Amino acid sequence: MRAALPLALAVALGGLAAAPTPALAAGPAQAAPKPWALNLRYRHESVDDDAFARTAEADTLRLRATFNHRFDPHWTAQVEAEGVAELGDRFNSSANGQVQYPLVPDARALELNQAWLDWSGDKTGVRVGRQMLVLDNARFVGNVAWRQNMQTFDSAQLRWKPSKAIEVQALYLDRVHRINGDEARDPLARERRLKAPLLRVSHAVPGGSLVGYGYWLEDRDVASASTRSLGLRWNASRALSTDWKGGLVLERAQQVPWADAVGGSTAYMLVEPRLERGPLLLKAGWERLGAGRGRAFQTPLATLHAFNGWADKFLATPVNGLRDTYVSAQRGIEVGGRKGKWEVAYHDFRGDRGGMDYGRELDASLGVTLRPGLDVLAKLASYQSEGFARDTDKLWLQLEWSL
Repeated sequence: MRAALPLALAVALGGLAAAPTPALAAGPAQAAPKPWALNLRYRHESVDDDAFARTAEADTLRLRATFNHRFDPHWTAQVEAEGVAELGDRFNSSANGQVQYPLVPDARALELNQAWLDWSGDKTGVRVGRQMLVLDNARFVGNVAWRQNMQTFDSAQLRWKPSKAIEVQALYLDRVHRINGDEARDPLARERRLKAPLLRVSHAVPGGSLVGYGYWLEDRDVASASTRSLGLRWNASRALSTDWKGGLVLERAQQVPWADAVGGSTAYMLVEPRLERGPLLLKAGWERLGAGRGRAFQTPLATLHAFNGWADKFLATPVNGLRDTYVSAQRGIEVGGRKGKWEVAYHDFRGDRGGMDYGRELDASLGVTLRPGLDVLAKLASYQSEGFARDTDKLWLQLEWSL
């Protein structure tokens, strides 16, 4: 399995790369929306997982069409449809029954992705309907934009900005439409019924922001997955010299079972310093998802692919928790006169309780914009197990066109 890794790494670092990361906004944008948009994305994903005798080779195509209408300066509506086609069956899509292959959760789909109505005033805004949500860095609530089928929510949200420095966001989630789509064979992988009030308050501080949040998540389909999470997040940066800028993220949260769930209290911690110089960004980090009595800290509504390695071995936190120590580097570049970006990251994974060595992972990507609206991507992840899960290599090649 490892013999193919050097070749894949050479391809990834030689001319393709990670697609641009979607903006992580606290609330809906207030600018006048584009009346319509089309997005077409082809992806090849290869998964070589030692837990399976066969390697998954998934080719999928996603078409997304978005229509916006502004009725007047205050009222806006959006309708968005999304279709995913499986081009072959040499992978387990969660809908095709090919369980002899590793999972690539980009199942065939034809769905109403978003449909919402928004009213925005000078200090207040309301949005109701099916919508994508991304809170802060998407660690607790995200849209999972990496997968072909986006995660969206049937929800209502209230935005209030009482002053220039303070922003309040209150939401109620009624249902989550998951990335596996409506064709998934497991009904719980399609969607979950929720009863989830969320509250987020952001205060601008010198060089950054301080965010306090409370997420009361009741899963009406899987009672044991219900949790209450309360936390604080601080993110700030400052100039160190004429060329260098330093920054730091600190986050702390506590999670307890909620509604009919049982188990002990668990803690979350994040320490992430960074250095920036022009297009170069260097990060180091330590993230802890703690273990409690009979359970561990979980974030099931997050954009999980963005955390704890791109191989996706820790989508659910192990019962003994997780400590992820990582370093990463990324830089904007030009390739043949075209703008691009490379990124590399290394993770060391261990248990929070008992300190078990889970494994290590190397991730790399390089992306190029061929022309405005046309991007190519190559990206890889290599997980080496030391006792948790099995060795896994993943390689993605992607072409994305937006209009």
